[in-house]
Amino acid sequence: MTALLGPAEIRGLAAELDVRPTKKLGQNFVHDPNTVRRIVDLSGVGEGDHVLEVGPGLGSLTLGLLDSGAQVTAVEIDPVLGERLPATVTERAPEAAARFTVHIQDALKLQRADLAREPTHLVANLPYNVAVPVVLHLLAELPSLAHGLVMVQTEVADRMAASPGSRIYGVPSVKLAWYGPARKVAPVPRAVFWPVPNVDSALVGFERAAEPVSDADRDEVFAVVDAAFAQRRKTLRAALSSWAGSGEKAEAILRAAGVDPRARGEQLGVRDFAKIAKSKSLPPFV
Repeated sequence: MTALLGPAEIRGLAAELDVRPTKKLGQNFVHDPNTVRRIVDLSGVGEGDHVLEVGPGLGSLTLGLLDSGAQVTAVEIDPVLGERLPATVTERAPEAAARFTVHIQDALKLQRADLAREPTHLVANLPYNVAVPVVLHLLAELPSLAHGLVMVQTEVADRMAASPGSRIYGVPSVKLAWYGPARKVAPVPRAVFWPVPNVDSALVGFERAAEPVSDADRDEVFAVVDAAFAQRRKTLRAALSSWAGSGEKAEAILRAAGVDPRARGEQLGVRDFAKIAKSKSLPPFV
């Protein structure tokens, strides 16, 4: 079994690298081995899987993922941390070193062509300020990503997994649902992080659906979603007027899609938004 990083090891590595965790990069390092093992277990990854890990930091979760037998590709934006990771893996899990690769770059700029092998799983402790954009970018860019388990701020987790009709249901909920179902899996205590964050965390799991939600253009669907929630207190007829060209056109498109123009965005599921986008692309609206 791989020797995972505890509080002393985390602080020792940070001191060695002269690393001072920054809020800008959302750096809160997990220092509890039991939490790492729990995350790996809940992710379901194992031998033969290829895991993409974003923001590995000092390597706490990386070592746990490698211990499962999976191949791990890490993406780290901080060059100081990224350059140290291979040595940490070699020191603590030498038998797994051949299954580990690190890319020092911004995950929001990661392209499919950057990876030697397409990942099957996303497992990560994501910086709170970019969690949703990172997940959506990777799902769009990497069609091989079939499973995910990410640790995010609890408030973000709730929004990602929210269902229509909820007051927290919004853009993240709908856009993630485009790819497949999401669920809030478990809370993560503040005490397992260093430094201790001033927000609560939770794990969100998601699966890519076997079949697409719709054959509508994704960018057009997302444009409808953005417009609907930009003014969420307004009816869809009013909220989509700019997107459609006028209130009258918005109402006609909505009725053609079988959606009540008096409804609000929070009442619609992702399939409804897809119907609206598709209706605009059909006569007499094109």
